[in-house]
Amino acid sequence: MSGTGPVEPGEGTHDRTAPDAPRSALRWRGRPVRYYGRHRRAVLATVAAATALTGGGYLYATRPQPPPPPPHPHPSQVVDLDYQDAVPGPDGSFRFAVRLSVRSGPPVTVTRLDQPYDGITMTASPAAPFRTKAHSARKIIVTLRVTECAKAPRNLALPFLLVTLRNARAIQAHSYILGTHYARDLSDALQVACSNESR
Repeated sequence: MSGTGPVEPGEGTHDRTAPDAPRSALRWRGRPVRYYGRHRRAVLATVAAATALTGGGYLYATRPQPPPPPPHPHPSQVVDLDYQDAVPGPDGSFRFAVRLSVRSGPPVTVTRLDQPYDGITMTASPAAPFRTKAHSARKIIVTLRVTECAKAPRNLALPFLLVTLRNARAIQAHSYILGTHYARDLSDALQVACSNESR
């Protein structure tokens, strides 16, 4: 067939005057490309910084956590009560010294210091309550007085003191056995006090 007519657009070409491709849309499609071409370094730096921040935040959030600090120990776990020796006292009483020491942790308060035996009364200096800091010790003078020999124990094997302790973690009532030296001294003192009373 022969003839002349309008030239048809070929493959890969676009008619800029066609109604489906307005000029403003074609201009807009080219803006990001032109912007990237002019500001490529800045765009790449921004993308790299955002990626690094995101990755760093993820690594920080998923890092291994250190174990929590151990809780404060119970007061009876860090307090030692040691018998020192008998000290001179007024007639009819038995006086002795004990050393209370706190090995570690927060300060410990002695809220009560007593003995468990009927027929005997007890006083202590300093009187409870008193506080002792970690890594320090306090000397306590205890005075026992026999009030009724019939109720007082004889030949004590493992006499003990009742101590109530408090620190930042807990309050505990604890029994401290002061050892054979204390048992011997206390038994001797009770025998002397009650033999004097029976005369």
